[in-house]
Amino acid sequence: MTSGPVTSEPVAAALNPRLQEIVDDFHDVPDKDRLQLLLEFSQDLPVLPGRYAEHRDRMEPVPECQTPLFLAVEVEPDATVHLFFDAPAESPTTRGFASILHGGLDGLVADEVLATPPEFSSQLGLADLVSPLRLRGMAAMLSRIKRQVRERLAAQ
Repeated sequence: MTSGPVTSEPVAAALNPRLQEIVDDFHDVPDKDRLQLLLEFSQDLPVLPGRYAEHRDRMEPVPECQTPLFLAVEVEPDATVHLFFDAPAESPTTRGFASILHGGLDGLVADEVLATPPEFSSQLGLADLVSPLRLRGMAAMLSRIKRQVRERLAAQ
């Protein structure tokens, strides 16, 4: 009986297909172009609907981010999750991270959002391009999204 090599590397938790596609997109470009891809994501962050744009007090601040970022989570009765972010245009890194989370999680069911591994941002290959503080900001966004999803489900 033969067996394959034994490795001590941890196996990353599976991402939903949309987040996996985003991670793959980052890995498909050379390291030097990953920051540009992040900046392109920043341009895709949807505009806030009036219910949040006119009432930022309905959004949760994410103080772990280096720039002001606010988020809101809605969970429909069928458990579909909708995400809303407010980040200044002059903060493209923060906007890019918010846009990645929006693109990868908005419209999924709550269980899929909650199953997103907390360390998923490390899979983007940006550790050498952005500060650890910025990566912690993205992890904080995900953590707050998950907490809000759990709170909204409990309130239904």
